[in-house]
Amino acid sequence: MNCRENIPLTRPLRDAQVAPAASSPVATSGQPEGWQRAYDQGRLDGEKALSEQLFKQRGEMHELMQGTLQSLRQAVSQVIHDTENMVISLALEVARKLVSDMPISASMVEAAVRDALSHVENSTQVTVRLHPSDLELLQSAGSPLLTSTDTANAFRFLSSVDVSRGGCMVETRFGTVDARRETKFDLIKKNVL
Repeated sequence: MNCRENIPLTRPLRDAQVAPAASSPVATSGQPEGWQRAYDQGRLDGEKALSEQLFKQRGEMHELMQGTLQSLRQAVSQVIHDTENMVISLALEVARKLVSDMPISASMVEAAVRDALSHVENSTQVTVRLHPSDLELLQSAGSPLLTSTDTANAFRFLSSVDVSRGGCMVETRFGTVDARRETKFDLIKKNVL
């Protein structure tokens, strides 16, 4: 053994010698017998343990990577789905604002009434409810809808504050056709989303 540490002594040493190890025989290289064999066995055991640990860690890393990839795949599909819904909602909101800001004309109201009447089967009593401003607009424009000469179908036009501008409600004895703009918009929204 080679020792390089200084040992402080209170008195000088006289006749000091290194004692040989009595319990184990000394090999020719100065090391005890079997030391090389134990060293090699320890090294092999250490390499085997390290290899097993690395293999286990590699498997854990592979599982972690697969889990991360699966989570990313699910997250991406969820983000795409959410984005599609947001884009559709945004487009519907933009369309609603554009339509609500459009000026109301007699031809627009006539088209809404004609569309609602197309959903009504032949009925002798039909009441068309319009917003008061829209009814006034049709009257001032001299709309042919108001002066229908069809005697088989009696159309009656009434003003109603329950009907928004640009839409109408058509009532028959069999039911009501709701052709208000907000109702149409809600139906479109239901079908798209």
